[in-house]
Amino acid sequence: MTTIYTVNAAPVADWTPPRAPDASTVLTGTHARLEPLRAEQHAALLYRAYVGHDHVWDYLPYGPFSSSAQYHRWVRDVEQDPALQFYAIFNIATGQYEGVASFLRIAPQAGSIEVGHINFSPALQNTRASTEALYLMMTWAFEAGYRRFEWKCDALNRGSRSAAQRLGLSYEGIFRQATVVKGRNRDTAWFAAIDAEWPALKEAFGAWLSDANFDETGAQIERLSDLTRLVRVADDPTLTTR
Repeated sequence: MTTIYTVNAAPVADWTPPRAPDASTVLTGTHARLEPLRAEQHAALLYRAYVGHDHVWDYLPYGPFSSSAQYHRWVRDVEQDPALQFYAIFNIATGQYEGVASFLRIAPQAGSIEVGHINFSPALQNTRASTEALYLMMTWAFEAGYRRFEWKCDALNRGSRSAAQRLGLSYEGIFRQATVVKGRNRDTAWFAAIDAEWPALKEAFGAWLSDANFDETGAQIERLSDLTRLVRVADDPTLTTR
């Protein structure tokens, strides 16, 4: 898909900034439940899901953690950071906590919010629960009144870039030399969806998550990337979507 952006200078009538996410709201779906991250409740269980899978920390600015106690301290710190709202992701099918994700760069006055710090254990990856977890976060953001839902990742992280596009977020380019992470340069890839796209994206998620979209072996019939393709205004030119 060719990258074509139309500059939008339309008036925003009766604009009311949305509320920020709070630390008491649980986001519940059919396959996943997102609970505000708590060190005492979740840290040990999440650490167990990550043990032996150090590669899941490759593109994050922290980790891997050498002990459950070390991870507990990190969770305690981010739990107390007012700029972040982390969630522990509970996979309803397995009955286990298997990953985290966070809202960050929360800017109600601009109507913009970002999802990030996504870290899915191998058990959660490529499941309906992992897709629904991010769908639940998008749903909360747009239904709260946010106009823009952002996803940014290390430009080398092709898995994250593919995931953003699959979810229907449009590619917006590369910020070169955006930061330094773990002693090396990081270029950052940007993706976003806006509120005008949300009704069609919501319909696409509903169709993909439906039981009717999975055969008796649990294999998908229609790909989510195909369902979101007509909504995206620009695709990442480096990717072949799945």
